[in-house]
Amino acid sequence: MSNEEYVFDDVTSDWLPQSELDALHAERSTVKAFDAQGNELQNGDQVVLIKDLAVKGAGQTLKRGTVIKSIRLTSNPDEIDCKFEGIKGLVLRAEFVQKR
Repeated sequence: MSNEEYVFDDVTSDWLPQSELDALHAERSTVKAFDAQGNELQNGDQVVLIKDLAVKGAGQTLKRGTVIKSIRLTSNPDEIDCKFEGIKGLVLRAEFVQKR
């Protein structure tokens, strides 16, 4: 029997060793986002738009084929945060991009 401390996990309603609980928390906090083709996206990837998108509040339309550089994943796996010239705080749906 190990001397490791057991901690109650609210999600599974179980008593788990601290090391096992830490591993579960790390796994749960990992966000996996996928593009329209099913490819996994990572922070810093470049993506290409697969559809013309009207950007609300900017009065601008991003055309199909536009390359977006250096994306960041958000806590929502369906959305990616990115920078594009002239548009601050651009958030795109992952279903409208393809990994480059």
